Amino acid sequence: MRQEIGLIADTHGLLRPEAVAALRGVDRILHAGDVGRISVLEELEKLAPVTAVRGNVDNGGWAERLPMTAEIELGPVWIYMIHIVDDLDLDLVAAGFSVLVYGHSHRAVIERRGGLLRVNPGSAGPRRFDLPVTVARLTIDSRGPAAQRIDLPLC
Repeated sequence: MRQEIGLIADTHGLLRPEAVAALRGVDRILHAGDVGRISVLEELEKLAPVTAVRGNVDNGGWAERLPMTAEIELGPVWIYMIHIVDDLDLDLVAAGFSVLVYGHSHRAVIERRGGLLRVNPGSAGPRRFDLPVTVARLTIDSRGPAAQRIDLPLC
């Protein structure tokens, strides 16, 4: 069974219409932190069920309810999500995870390292530096997990 998972991070309170359009039609959304406002998650919930972790700028009562990490099982694929990858203190491959989703750097990354697919969807919120504004999609099918970066047009 094929599943499409939308990956987003570092919205910092701004949910761009272009990000919503890029995530439309996914089965689930994972937000890798620095959400910025609860309204971002509420809007994403209109597209698909959302799992989010707390980022370093997520403060206040609503943010305290977000976990620092999340473990998501999608069929045979286990995903580990954290905002700051340098805070990771677990051997994910040994623990049975296939995918790591993280944020914080605002730089999109898709790479396989030691049997682990590592994905940072980049930043979908206010543009930082000269970095592109991006989200990603994670496809899970009989071949396993694969990710694709989506550059958002800036109007």
